[in-house]
Amino acid sequence: MAHDTYRVKGMHCASCASIIEKTLKKVNGVQSVEVNYGTETAKVTFDEAKTNPRHLSQKIEPLGYSLSLSAPASAEPTAASMGMSENEHAAHLGLNQTKEEKLAELAGMKRMLMSALPLAALAAAGMMWGIAVRLAFLPNSSALTSALGFFTPLAATYMLFVVGRPYLLGFYRFLRYGHANMDTLIGIGTSAAYIYSVAVSIFAKELTPFINVDSTYYDVTIIVIAFITLGKYLEAQSKLKTGDAIEKLLNLQAKTALIIRDGKELEIPVDQVVQGDLIVVKPAGRIPVDGILTEGSSYVDESMITGEPMPVKKAAGDTVVAGTLNTSGSFTFKATKVGSETMLAHIVKMVEEAQGSRAPIQALADKISGVFVPIVLIVAFLALASWLVVGSQYLGFAQALSFGLVSFVGVLVIACPCALGLATPTAIIVGVGKGAREGILIKDAATLEKLHKVDVILVDKTGTITRGRPELMSIKNLSEKSDTDIIAILSSLENRSEHPIAHAVVNYAKEKDIALLPVEQFEIIKGKGLGGVINGVEYRVGSEKLARELGATFASLEKDTSEGKTPVILAASGKALAVVMVADQVKPESVQAVKDLHVLGIKIVMLTGDDKNTARFIADQVGIDEVVAEVLPEDKLKKIQALQASGLVVAMAGDGVNDAPALAQADVGIAMATGTDVAIESAGITLLHGDISKLVKAVRLSKMTMRGIKQNLFWAFIYNIVGIPLASGVFFPFFGWLLSPVFAGLAMAFSSVSVVVNSLRLKAKAL
Repeated sequence: MAHDTYRVKGMHCASCASIIEKTLKKVNGVQSVEVNYGTETAKVTFDEAKTNPRHLSQKIEPLGYSLSLSAPASAEPTAASMGMSENEHAAHLGLNQTKEEKLAELAGMKRMLMSALPLAALAAAGMMWGIAVRLAFLPNSSALTSALGFFTPLAATYMLFVVGRPYLLGFYRFLRYGHANMDTLIGIGTSAAYIYSVAVSIFAKELTPFINVDSTYYDVTIIVIAFITLGKYLEAQSKLKTGDAIEKLLNLQAKTALIIRDGKELEIPVDQVVQGDLIVVKPAGRIPVDGILTEGSSYVDESMITGEPMPVKKAAGDTVVAGTLNTSGSFTFKATKVGSETMLAHIVKMVEEAQGSRAPIQALADKISGVFVPIVLIVAFLALASWLVVGSQYLGFAQALSFGLVSFVGVLVIACPCALGLATPTAIIVGVGKGAREGILIKDAATLEKLHKVDVILVDKTGTITRGRPELMSIKNLSEKSDTDIIAILSSLENRSEHPIAHAVVNYAKEKDIALLPVEQFEIIKGKGLGGVINGVEYRVGSEKLARELGATFASLEKDTSEGKTPVILAASGKALAVVMVADQVKPESVQAVKDLHVLGIKIVMLTGDDKNTARFIADQVGIDEVVAEVLPEDKLKKIQALQASGLVVAMAGDGVNDAPALAQADVGIAMATGTDVAIESAGITLLHGDISKLVKAVRLSKMTMRGIKQNLFWAFIYNIVGIPLASGVFFPFFGWLLSPVFAGLAMAFSSVSVVVNSLRLKAKAL
């Protein structure tokens, strides 16, 4: 079975997506089809022995659509596509020509619009003049009447057959193949108004006994097509902006790399870089591929990848990521991942897949869109028939036919399912893109939707609530030596050890610029500590147990150990010289993040393998609701299952590796990624260089996106719920209200635009 995603050309509305799905599902060998109007893509699963992409495209070509077969939209960005020139970068899906095609289409629409708007303005002015004459506000003018009588038929003919050609094709395909979409509705409506008007103009004398020949609807054809063309242009322009997250990510890619080969610096295109190349990065240079620093140091701005505003210090042994910006020093690094293997390429792939996925909430809109156009056609014909049958009895046939035609055209024009089809995907595209810029990678739309329903979040202690590395917290000096001397002795001895606690002491000395002393006769005291001779004095460093065995005395350390601190005791000649406390500190942002999550109505449970006292102390510092300590990975899984069994929606935030079973069990798995090697596909959401404050942003993003979708669906539905009855004449007997097709066209055009603009508002909102 092949599973590919293809771009679809020719889609104009949500009902187009339904037509394509139904047609492709009938093809022998096709297992499943999922068409997304927002991203203009089709995900197809098919048996390659029975069909192929070319055959699938041929099946929908008579209906006005085609599959773009140059490359599957799901393909990972290649080394070449990730190193494109300024004018070639892709706006969507990492494919070279996408943006060029869209801009060319937009330019064509603009040309049509530039010819249509002046004609619409003149037609509208003529229509307003006619109304003013009928109401006796202005005197009649035979010259102006003659001019309008000559102008409007010509303008309507141009508008229908040139500007409105896509709608006529929609009408033609409906007659030939029985498939109707938005273009069909507009084509039938404007054609009906035009044909009626032409018949009145040519056969006025013959038709006088039957209908009102004083009224024609050329202006309706002109203005409706102009408004809809304007709406489609604004919609296309806005949709380009919804997908600019990938374009911005692709723009981060360096075009060239400065490599060292045969002892010489050589500048080459980035797609020619291979693993193992040594690459030189100078100040203000963009890092071309992923790698590990071998020489030099600098501060690197990783904000466009991680969302973190402060540049990160990089030295030998540290990793660097393609697309990030070197701010100060020069350095050399070894390329470890190139082309489609880089983290930037993975992020682009993940973002485009998430933007093309469907949220469960979209299912309702899809179902409605699928049957909407046929229902609207029935409603329009019923409205016309009702006017002719019922209206004729009260208004006379001529007036009833006039009103019936207005209703028929009005219903067809206003009842556009475009807004309905755009409601969910545009918000998802913007939401996923906004998340990517904040370092929040979302795997699919379903995960984004689930996150806003979460009741409880389970978090690990180490690395999530705490910094994840021990730090020296305090020094209790019991000797006559200065604190500096104590730290110099301690760090000199600990520098020979690989224990995390030893790193805490040595790092403290480095921060304070305390020089190390020469150590002789160094030894490891297994399970207890270490020892050595400095300046002729034999020292021992280790646990409370080791110090007691040496005969050293000191005050009780029970209070400190109950708070999760680990004592490191320096002793010499059987006496304790100092006690330093080492602990994994709470991140400063953890306290505020937990408060923010509580405001969002979410309960926080901390899971840790640490002892209960330490865990409880940390939890109390941060304000966590519940602590489950001394747990194994399988215990985390059981806790999640128990919470789910009680009816709660559970999210689990872990490191994405050790917590894999728990992340898989949770309704939403969130990987707190701390390095470029983490598999960003391992959870529903990945927080790059993540901390718990990003978790808050992820929840806010989810709630904000879902709120935007619901607003979009409300406006999409309200346009039709109010517009269709108004256009069909339901309110006419009671209030005399009847919606002109001109205003129906305006409402329809701006319904789609309002949905896209509402989605774009998400970009400006702070998380």
